[in-house]
Amino acid sequence: MLSTMRRALRHGRDLLPVEGFTFDRPLVVLQSDDWGRAGISDRNAWNELRSLGLNLGEHSYDFYSLETAGDVAELISLLLRHSDSTGRCARLGMNFILANVDFAKVKAGGFRQIFLCTLANGLPEGWSRPGLFEAYREGIQTSVLSPALHGLTHFCRRAMERHLSDSSSRGILLRTLWDAGTPYIHERMPWAGFEYWDPERTRESFLPPETQQDLIASAVKAFAEVFSRPPRSACAPGYRANWATHKGWAANGIRVAQNGPGRMIAPHFDANGILHLYRSLDFEPGINDGFSLVDCLHSAREYFARSLPLIVSLHSINFHSTLKNFRGPTIALLDQFLSAVEANNSNLLYLTDEDLYRVIETGMLESPHGTVRIRARKQKFISRAVAAGRTA
Repeated sequence: MLSTMRRALRHGRDLLPVEGFTFDRPLVVLQSDDWGRAGISDRNAWNELRSLGLNLGEHSYDFYSLETAGDVAELISLLLRHSDSTGRCARLGMNFILANVDFAKVKAGGFRQIFLCTLANGLPEGWSRPGLFEAYREGIQTSVLSPALHGLTHFCRRAMERHLSDSSSRGILLRTLWDAGTPYIHERMPWAGFEYWDPERTRESFLPPETQQDLIASAVKAFAEVFSRPPRSACAPGYRANWATHKGWAANGIRVAQNGPGRMIAPHFDANGILHLYRSLDFEPGINDGFSLVDCLHSAREYFARSLPLIVSLHSINFHSTLKNFRGPTIALLDQFLSAVEANNSNLLYLTDEDLYRVIETGMLESPHGTVRIRARKQKFISRAVAAGRTA
């Protein structure tokens, strides 16, 4: 009954007019999730988990590890090779998870409570990624990497803590993973949920507003400790965000909310003054067996034809190389994609989320050759009709 009501509510929202923005030139925004989030540390940990009975290798995310300095360096090199019509290099918004499980402290406490190790304090005991944080900083200094907020943790801590010390198969799996320095593998434990979303809460899956507010405030503080500034853009883990999330973000200075793909909706502001962006396509060759470069280019043409920004989703696993070489094929395909988009759009611009926010607010963008004027036109859309190119 509840799911039926939710579908009806969403259907009603889809028929309401939304004041969104279109633009007078093609804009490309690259958004990427899960940076800084630990998975399986290395081949030794992989082998240990296999020896304990986990049949790893069945799913793409069984190979999720953590980026290396080399992975980030290859990404920076690719972005620096591409530039738009003003000479601005391609740039990638990196949504960071700001803390990982402090496995040693949790084990010392008898698996009764979750303790975290924030990125400002490095990686958990047993993890080694030489030069990784320096690589982040290099990309940020050259303006091709733009950090944004993903969350404090990717999983829901309340959901995890329910099973920390119990004797069920869930508790056994959790402790097995944590003994091996691995926080979780989502495909194998969907009950872990996402930071603001507990799938097994009885009445409402989203956490209470006050709980979300505390989590967001902690994440913003941890972000500022790493990047020496507060975040301005955010994407909820699993795209699970509701009105309470948006209100909490706004109260903590977030100005842009990143939403998942699936509906062609123009950028628009909500009642909190947050600009909502919707991803146009998944560029995920590492995790999508049916990935098609041709389909991605077709989507790009559709968005540009409707004067909407092309917002591309690339999760960090696509650049990993520790357990499986996702990086090589992704770099090659992304190189081809950006080259084709540049060749077909002579007035293309590469923007970050914050750039797009400023363009809407001021109509201007700073480039190596001076100020560029961009017209952001406001018009009413019916959400469901946007895919057909119709306005309200």
